[in-house]
Amino acid sequence: MKESEDIHYPQPQDLLLSIPFTLLLIIIRYLFERFIARPLGRKLGLRDKVRLNAPPNPVLETFYATHSKDPKEGELISLSKQCDLPTRKVERWFRYRRNQDKPSLITKFCEVSWRFTFYFISFFTGLAVLYDKSWFWDHRKCWVGYPQQPLLPSVFWYYMLELSFYSSLVCVLPFDVKRKDLSQQIVHHAATIFLICFSYCANYLRIGTLVMVIHDASDCILEPAKIFNYMKWRRICDGLFIIFSAIFFITRLLIFPYKVLYNTYYYSMELYQPFFGYYFMNALLMILQLLHVFWSCLIIHMVYRFILCGTVERDLRSDTEESDMAEEEREQMKEKEKNGTMHFSNITNNNCIRNSGVQQLNGSAHLSNSHAKDR
Repeated sequence: MKESEDIHYPQPQDLLLSIPFTLLLIIIRYLFERFIARPLGRKLGLRDKVRLNAPPNPVLETFYATHSKDPKEGELISLSKQCDLPTRKVERWFRYRRNQDKPSLITKFCEVSWRFTFYFISFFTGLAVLYDKSWFWDHRKCWVGYPQQPLLPSVFWYYMLELSFYSSLVCVLPFDVKRKDLSQQIVHHAATIFLICFSYCANYLRIGTLVMVIHDASDCILEPAKIFNYMKWRRICDGLFIIFSAIFFITRLLIFPYKVLYNTYYYSMELYQPFFGYYFMNALLMILQLLHVFWSCLIIHMVYRFILCGTVERDLRSDTEESDMAEEEREQMKEKEKNGTMHFSNITNNNCIRNSGVQQLNGSAHLSNSHAKDR
């Protein structure tokens, strides 16, 4: 694999170029969210819910930071004794405190807008790069001439774009919106970075480009669906969700296993003997496929709820904000119910008293009338 002026092959040191590009993407994202996405969200009418701040309380704050953000009933009783507060107020304090840590709606909008912008650019960049390539239409061409497959400039920059983006996601993951599938996201990002790096070093560029463009196909539909969900445009959100579900199932559960997994696992063995790269590459691809199955189960559950309810519910991976106002209304309703019960009992008692009083008056009147008759 000797290089010349016209022929270049992937070199591991080339991947170091992704480090400055990763930092550059982080800076671009910050500027995009601050000066484009946030003003756009305001103009579109996105407004954050009014949140009630938890009053300062060192005991509860220490417990919140060191032990648990959602204490159990026994812990609530113990904390209420330490703070000399009713249990209800302690429970309300933790609810307010949890809501303070949750990201605002405009923050979610900015993050999703950035992801949509990148996935849109990345997907159509991948199509432009691969449209005239033979292995994009015939997956068996991925192995023609392997490993002596020259590195094309367009493929190199496409690799740098994807690697820099996923590296930037890992860098800002502690600051992004936390979702319930955080551990799966970490596994996905790690597997993707290892897959991109190893496929580049092992000159699996043709397989790597197929994997990247297949993943971007559904992601560039998911993000705008989230945007319209935040904007409360239900019909557009529902339509995009159906399109996303169809594309996800087709690309991740049909095309990916057939075009990629079958190609690397079976067809490559018809041409070459297995080596370390064969096992490592397929192990990373299988990890991605297991994540696809996991997310497919969540999507199927959402589709099932969509068929029953007629609209897309919230993202199952997202934590819902505990509504302060709704909780206050529920408490007021409970108090009204209690007051209503007491009022009803008071009315009943008053009626009983009135009835007994009337009966006593009638009895006394009857006695006076009888005495009058006797007289």
